[in-house]
Amino acid sequence: MKEMIEVIAKALVTNPDAVTVTETVTERETVLTLHVDPADMGKVIGKQGRIAKAIRTVLKAKAIRDDVRVSLDIE
Repeated sequence: MKEMIEVIAKALVTNPDAVTVTETVTERETVLTLHVDPADMGKVIGKQGRIAKAIRTVLKAKAIRDDVRVSLDIE
């Protein structure tokens, strides 16, 4: 799932080299944190958060398919 988020984010931003995804595993869920260049933050979030919401929707669909709990933070 980490790689999937990375591919999606790199396709959206101007500076794909600055995109990193860190994964933190806890007892209850896996937390993915997406880091992008501050100049590209608006491209990843989108108007009224629509792109961020779409990325989270795709991630949740994959998580349901894999039977795991995942959340995404964007920084």
